[in-house]
Amino acid sequence: MLRMLIDRVDIEGNAHSGPLVRLAFASLYDTLGMCLTDETAVLLLYALVHGNSDFLEYVLVRTEIDTLLMPLLETLYDTSRRTSNQIYMVLIILLILSQDASFNASIHKLILPSVPWYQERLLHQTSLGSLMVIILIRTVKYNMSKMRDVYLHTNCLAALANMAPHVHRLTAYASQSLVSLFEILSRKYAKLAELKNDKMQMSDSDPKDDDKLPEDTSAELHIYTDFLRIVLEILNAVLTYALPRNSEVIYAIMHRQEVFQPFRNHPRFNELLENIFSVLDFFNSRMDAQKLDGEWSVEKVFQVINVNCRSWRGDGMKMFTQLRFTYEQESHPEEFFIPYVWQLVISGSGFSFNPSSINLFPIELPVEVSNTMEEKNADQNMQLNAKEAVESSV
Repeated sequence: MLRMLIDRVDIEGNAHSGPLVRLAFASLYDTLGMCLTDETAVLLLYALVHGNSDFLEYVLVRTEIDTLLMPLLETLYDTSRRTSNQIYMVLIILLILSQDASFNASIHKLILPSVPWYQERLLHQTSLGSLMVIILIRTVKYNMSKMRDVYLHTNCLAALANMAPHVHRLTAYASQSLVSLFEILSRKYAKLAELKNDKMQMSDSDPKDDDKLPEDTSAELHIYTDFLRIVLEILNAVLTYALPRNSEVIYAIMHRQEVFQPFRNHPRFNELLENIFSVLDFFNSRMDAQKLDGEWSVEKVFQVINVNCRSWRGDGMKMFTQLRFTYEQESHPEEFFIPYVWQLVISGSGFSFNPSSINLFPIELPVEVSNTMEEKNADQNMQLNAKEAVESSV
């Protein structure tokens, strides 16, 4: 039996003895970086960072982290063309990486000259960390409009929360996206809350409708309450631990400060909003103190923000426990991975399988096969009906 040895000898007590295959981490790392457009390579990378602590350690100390991260982020960017399983694997890999503080710090030091595959706008001299924030938020927004997958939402927000205390010079676009995420989630929350209130008023006026309030509305409202809290925790972490080096985040919050106002006295959000309004009060007062001739320009606003960032001491800010999300595999991972692996085998092996005989996972039958099966079933039904008619006449 072959056992793979990657840079270090496996000293686990239950390791199998036998011939060893030596494979250098550097070669494996670089090869994976070239192959991550392939779904099977993404699955292999997941298996390595989750199951091999030595390889994960090697990945985290590599200075060229963009070798792996850029194709992963491009995969998320093309979410509409990818399978849901592939998106899950990419997000879990990013979540595992974001658990490390050095990773979160290093991705903001690596500056990308350009991002050719990003089509919405030109991204020049953007840090890898800012790009990761942009792509994760974009994935959440896409998920809200198309997939509506709670698990996907949770993983995106978890990675962002892990990154938040280490954010460094977040770009304007990334900062605006972060505030925009709160605004979009708050609108969804407001619609759900209004729907629930309307249903409750209807049930009060007609007691017979007491049981007609759908449980899924209340459950969805609870889910979006948690999502909003996580986003507020993310903003809190940036403002508490990284405010002086994130003037763009301050500007984005000041520019859209009205979106936070409706939640200021909300019992589930008010404590998290206190720090945000402390920052707003501090910088708004510094703006008001300026005697300005003419209109405020973006440049003049930033001048005030940058000057006062240096004197910021964080007085009155509440220190919340940092959110730290970790990935834990489900208790029965085989229920997901066995069908997924066989799905990849069937799609990429080149062997032909009878689709109608596959029961391990759902599969779309070709139109011709579906029609043939329907015709076959119809023929069988006709024969059965004819037989019953003959027997009844006898």
